[in-house]
Amino acid sequence: MPESQQQPQQPPRNGGAAPGEPTALVLGGVRLADGRTVDVRLSGGRIEAVGTAGSLVPGTRLDLGGYLLLPAPAEPHAHCDTALTADTAGPVPYAPGDVQRRTVEAALLQLGHGATALRTHVRIGGVHGLRSLDAVLEAGRVLRGLTELSAVAVPRVLTGAAGADGLAMLRDAVRMGASVIGGCPDLDPDPTGHAEAVLDLAARHGCAVDLHTDGDDPARLARLAAMAGGLRPGVTIGPCGGLSRLPAETAGRIAERLAAAGVAVVCLPQGDCAGLEHQGMRGARTRACAPVRLLRAAGVRVAAGSGALRDAVNPVGRGDPLEAAFLLASRGESRPDEAYEAVCARARAAMGLAEVRVEAGFPAELLAVRGDGLAGVLSLAYSRVVVHRGRVVARTSAVREYCDSAAAAALDLPRQARPQSGGEQQ
Repeated sequence: MPESQQQPQQPPRNGGAAPGEPTALVLGGVRLADGRTVDVRLSGGRIEAVGTAGSLVPGTRLDLGGYLLLPAPAEPHAHCDTALTADTAGPVPYAPGDVQRRTVEAALLQLGHGATALRTHVRIGGVHGLRSLDAVLEAGRVLRGLTELSAVAVPRVLTGAAGADGLAMLRDAVRMGASVIGGCPDLDPDPTGHAEAVLDLAARHGCAVDLHTDGDDPARLARLAAMAGGLRPGVTIGPCGGLSRLPAETAGRIAERLAAAGVAVVCLPQGDCAGLEHQGMRGARTRACAPVRLLRAAGVRVAAGSGALRDAVNPVGRGDPLEAAFLLASRGESRPDEAYEAVCARARAAMGLAEVRVEAGFPAELLAVRGDGLAGVLSLAYSRVVVHRGRVVARTSAVREYCDSAAAAALDLPRQARPQSGGEQQ
C-alpha cells in the first residue's frame, strides 16, 4: 500500500481561491466519465462552464491531467460520536470535548476520501442526555466551509413508561438543531410503536427520518412502509442486512412496498454499525449487506454508506465512500457506475442534498481521482483532490516507486516516480 498524506485545508500548489474570494478556479485537462478531456471553471460555489481542454481562460488554474473528475460522494450513514475508539483502553470517553474532537477528525478523514457532506447518527438519552448531540452540532459549526455535517438524533426507547423521556428528549434535539429524526426500532420493546412515534414527530416538525433497522422482520417493514408513505421530506432506513437473510420472494415483496412508499435504503457493504449492537457481543460483526440488486430491481432508491469507522464494531473501518462502491461492484451487486451512483447521487438524494453533475450550473461539489475510468478509480483510488463549494478543501497524493530492475526496463513497465522539481505527485 502506498504512503499517502491527507491535507484537508491545504490549497492547491498552483493556486486556488481562498474562502470568500470571488476568483474563479479552472480545473484543467481533466477527464470526464464519458471519456472527454475538458477544462472546468468554478465560481461562486458552482460550476460556471465546461469546455474543451485549454479553451477556458483561467483565473487560477489547477492542472488535473491524468485525473478523472466526478461529482463528489456523500456519506449517508456515519457514527462520528463513536469513531476512532477501537483502541481505547477502558470505557469510551463521552465528555463533550472528546465527542467533538472525534467528530471533527472523523469528518476530515472522510472529507479526505471525497465525501463533502456527511450525515452522522448520534445517540441521545441515558446518562449523556443531549451532550453528545450538542458536541456534534458544535463540530459541524467548526467544519463549516470544509464539509457539510448533519446530525440524526437517535433515541433508544420511545414507547411505554420509559419512552416519555425519550420523546421529550427527541423534541429537544430538534429544537437544538438536529436536522433528521432517527431511532432504533429493533431496540424498543414495541418496534412498531417506536417507528410510529418517530414518524409522527417528524411529520409535526417537517423533519426527515432515518431509522436503524436490521430489516429481518417482514411484517414490521411492511407496517413501516404503510406508515411512511407520503411523508416529506422523506424516510430512510438502514442498514437492512437482515433482508438478505429472508427468502428471495419475501424480500422482493417487501422491496416493492418500500419502493411504493418512497422509502430509501442505505446499505453498509462493510457490515453493520454501532446502531445495531444488539446483534452480538462487543467486537462482533454481522457482515451481511442488504440485497442491493433485489432492492434496485423493485425500484427502491438504494444508497451506500461506510458505517463504523474504527470503533468496537469495526476496528478497521475506513470511512471511504469509494471503498463502499468497490465492495458493491466486487460482490456483483452493482456495475461500477451503479456502485458509484449509490455513494454519490443516491446518497445525496437520501440526505436531501442538491443533485450534482459535472455540468454548468450545478454545485461545485467534485472529486478528482487519478485514473482513466471509473472501474480503475474504484480499484486504485489513491491520489484524490476534493472540491467543496468551488474550492479545493482536501488533497491526498500517493507516490509508488519500484527499485530499478532489468526486467522492468526491458518490459517498459509504467512507473510512477517522485517529480524532480515542484511538479504534481502521481
